Amino acid sequence: MGLFKEFKEFAALVSDIIMPLIGAVTGGLNFTEWKWVIREAIMEGETVVKPELALTWGNFIQVIFDFIIIAFCIFLVVKGINSLKKKEEPAPAAPAGPTQEELLTEIRDLLKNK
Repeated sequence: MGLFKEFKEFAALVSDIIMPLIGAVTGGLNFTEWKWVIREAIMEGETVVKPELALTWGNFIQVIFDFIIIAFCIFLVVKGINSLKKKEEPAPAAPAGPTQEELLTEIRDLLKNK
């Protein structure tokens, strides 16, 4: 349950902090208001007899932008974690060569066999 709560808070961060910044950059453009009205609402005074029938494609665009922003943030977090893991791993040790005594012993054995 804690994971779901944290994700919900992260999504709220995107909706409440990052999306208004994008709206400011795009001149206050709000995608959620974009729609294609198929049939207008039928009203009698203040009462709605038949509700509006509309295809809200702007809301779909908004969801896509939210997804891209969340995916990018997750990518950055995973990339940061991976870079920390690489720093923690010790560098592989160079293969140890023969010692001086082993080399001298090998030379002695070769000279003895001649």
